[in-house]
Amino acid sequence: MREPISRDARLALDLALTIRHDGNGGVADDLTDPAGLTAWVRAHPEALPAGARSRADDRGAAPQPSDGDRHTAGADDRGAAPRPDDGGRHTAVFTADAAQLTAVRELRAAVRALFARAVRPGEPSPADAARLMPLPEAVRHLNEAAARTPTVPVLDWPEGAGPVVRRRPAGAGDDLTASLAHAVIAFLASPDRDRLRACHAPRCVRYFLKEHPRQEWCKPSCGNRARVARHHQRHKATA
Repeated sequence: MREPISRDARLALDLALTIRHDGNGGVADDLTDPAGLTAWVRAHPEALPAGARSRADDRGAAPQPSDGDRHTAGADDRGAAPRPDDGGRHTAVFTADAAQLTAVRELRAAVRALFARAVRPGEPSPADAARLMPLPEAVRHLNEAAARTPTVPVLDWPEGAGPVVRRRPAGAGDDLTASLAHAVIAFLASPDRDRLRACHAPRCVRYFLKEHPRQEWCKPSCGNRARVARHHQRHKATA
């Protein structure tokens, strides 16, 4: 049975997966320049902090649920909350600069180091296993990034329902890196973390969340490659 993936888990995982296999035996990086970060954020509207979304609304985009509302609004087939089809108007106004690129790349390095810890005793992704950020530095960096936009708990208790606590920005913060860091922290502190694995199929460098207990690979094509590689290795050993 396929288990749902939360919005925070999906966002944290997608950030880590901007390091990927390039299809030719090497590793590609989707965040090598501001244009790459711009494209990634525009493909992930949920990454934008509330302040940036509000500015987009002021420029004529249709309203989008807040982060807190998104957590309680229903989930799509991946576990992420649905959002209105705005044709990309919220993210079309976002353009990354060099400082944002540096901050997000540093956050990603911390995330991948913490992912490597989360999959223990399994091996981390081979993409950066030999050059991971030290764990204390990764934790400190993640917390410092999250602190750029402090949040406060907000109680909502509608008639006929139970009380719900949401986290909302304490001020008009609009730091992209802080928004991403909040999602990563929520993911690492959630039960979803126990489902995190590194795929060790030939040529794959992805992290993934197990969707069922017997899953070994991030996708069927990786399982096929791994089985073929095992078959060749067995025949080579007996030749």
